[in-house]
Amino acid sequence: MSRVPAAAQTLAILRHLARQAGPVPAAAIARDLGIPRSTTYQLLTTLAEEAFVVHLEDERRYALGLSAHELGTGYLRQAPLQRLARIPLARLVDRVGHTAHLGVLHGRDVVYLIEERAPGRPPLVTDVDVRLPASLTASGRAMLAGLPAAQVRALYPTPDAFVVRHDAGPRSPTALRRLLVEVRRDGFATENGEVTPGFASVAVAVPDHLGLPVASVAVTYPCEAEEDRGAIVAEVQRTARAVRSRMGGG
Repeated sequence: MSRVPAAAQTLAILRHLARQAGPVPAAAIARDLGIPRSTTYQLLTTLAEEAFVVHLEDERRYALGLSAHELGTGYLRQAPLQRLARIPLARLVDRVGHTAHLGVLHGRDVVYLIEERAPGRPPLVTDVDVRLPASLTASGRAMLAGLPAAQVRALYPTPDAFVVRHDAGPRSPTALRRLLVEVRRDGFATENGEVTPGFASVAVAVPDHLGLPVASVAVTYPCEAEEDRGAIVAEVQRTARAVRSRMGGG
């Protein structure tokens, strides 16, 4: 048990609000977290005074506030994820001889934070700060497979939500669900020529302490090296575990 239960409960409320699709009532927060209602209201009042949450009085609901946003932007400025992952990715490139990437999910896109290019390898479209459709990339599929089903449905409600390149990739929510079932079964995601003809990728999600994907590690290699995929997958999985460990995830 936490030595400071109020602090643990406060953090639990903030995490809970961050996972919701929209503002939620205080009663629902208390119920979902198992915190007494009186305590929940007291903590929400304090958080509202410090602008970590905002009380939408007309809706009788609570949402994250400006101070929570400032924490997020501070995280982005300090770029701890890139700092923690850069050495494991460099070691991955040394072991497999192919280019590696670190990506995060942003809506229906993957945003690439790191590209560690292998010596002599050509530049790829997955450069730093590039966005690509998550449903097309191994990185995106690895992270989508770790999301709750309801969140995936919200991201991809209709066929109009899908982007197809080179006449490849899932074109409907049903096709994506089938693909993500395979990813969860295998423990890694793949794509072959769907982003760049002649190149394939494998990716593994990096989960946070709640088991939700915070990033993904991927390696892209020429299709003629497909016979090496098993060894590449093992190294990508090893690197994803190393990044999670450096994040404090064990």
